[in-house]
Amino acid sequence: MLAAFAPIMMLLAAANPAAEPQDRHVLVISIDGLPGSYLNDPQASLPVIRGLAKSGVVATRGMLVSNPSVTWPNHTTLMTGVHPEGHGVLANGILERQGVDRPIRVVAAKEQSELVHGPLLFDTLKETGLTSTAINWPCTRGSTSLVDNFPDVPDQLSYTTPRLKQELTDKGLLQRFSKGGGPVRDEVWTEAACQSIRERKPNLIVLHLLNLDSIHHRHGPQTPEGYTAAALADARVGQVVQALDDAGIRERTTVFVVSDHGFAAVTKALNPNALLRREGLLKLENGRITSAKVHVVPEGGVGLVYLTDPKTADEDRETVRRLFQDAEGIEAIIEPKDYSKYHFPQPDNHQGMADLVLAAKNPYAFSGDASGDTLVTENKTTTGTHGYLSTNPKMNATFVASGAGIKPGATLSTVENTSVAPTVAKLLGVPLKQATGTVLNEVLIEP
Repeated sequence: MLAAFAPIMMLLAAANPAAEPQDRHVLVISIDGLPGSYLNDPQASLPVIRGLAKSGVVATRGMLVSNPSVTWPNHTTLMTGVHPEGHGVLANGILERQGVDRPIRVVAAKEQSELVHGPLLFDTLKETGLTSTAINWPCTRGSTSLVDNFPDVPDQLSYTTPRLKQELTDKGLLQRFSKGGGPVRDEVWTEAACQSIRERKPNLIVLHLLNLDSIHHRHGPQTPEGYTAAALADARVGQVVQALDDAGIRERTTVFVVSDHGFAAVTKALNPNALLRREGLLKLENGRITSAKVHVVPEGGVGLVYLTDPKTADEDRETVRRLFQDAEGIEAIIEPKDYSKYHFPQPDNHQGMADLVLAAKNPYAFSGDASGDTLVTENKTTTGTHGYLSTNPKMNATFVASGAGIKPGATLSTVENTSVAPTVAKLLGVPLKQATGTVLNEVLIEP
């Protein structure tokens, strides 16, 4: 299969650089939690993705991600070309401050208009008459710019576009989706993308596969379970590429295979809320945080610190420094004056942004547990995680581009994930004015 696949893609890339915008297509497949290192890992079976890389371009050291290195912020960066300081997505939902002495909560059941500060690429394309489909893509609930939408959101079937929902129901897929686990859900999302490609031929198709991330959390990266899940995701990529053939648009399509973040193994848990409870800054009742002057929201490799009482904020900030500066497993306490280095927004401009950020060392990760009396405990909940600062090479994601408009054999060492959206827009003949990332002209046939 691969012997025939690579030269075909090289030929198509060279032959179709200048199709009219309405005849151009871009497919972006995001495999959640696929480390960039897997492409060079002999234990990883990725024949389809490696075939695409061989006929196109690959970031050999991986794609640099946004902080925090979690799913929704980075998928939003991939479709805006800006970091969270620009698009505002800081977690897998909205971080809501509930008032003085109240804990912070993360609310995922929100509309795109509430989550994202500005347009997504789909919105910009619609303004020019181009069409888009998003399958299991975060921060798209309520979008009016998608011909087919199956959003990554709680109760997602309630927000799936009716036509696509009916087509999937007629095929018996949604019945399986509601009862199935990660592999079944990836299967249905893949079939949803294929259905949209075959029937509607949108100019932009984005698909987010999630099973690998779940397996890496449960079993850790570079494990037999992780490699098996990666191989299954690779097969899903092959199915969608085949759908391009079925629709007769493969020779006019650019294919990107990316991920939102890498993964790191975890052996130790950091429990900052336990120390805050011990200091009297947080109260726990029946295992639930009921009040907090200081509350740390865990995001894997970082902990977002919220000071809820303005009257005591300066004193509480000093307590946080005293408790965690140079503590075991803590790499750094990041202050607002340094947020721009990490492309975080300022709390004054974004009420969901934390007042401080704790960064973990490998192999430590933050937990929300407030029940114990020590900061560090043996890890009991997950064997792999992400969320570490983007400077941690284990967080480097995957980047592969192949097909129409891509120079076969072009080389990249690393690429910023802010470059994906403007490069996709360029391939579709549309400028993306708000993007801070740059177009990857060095890999395009017609820069």
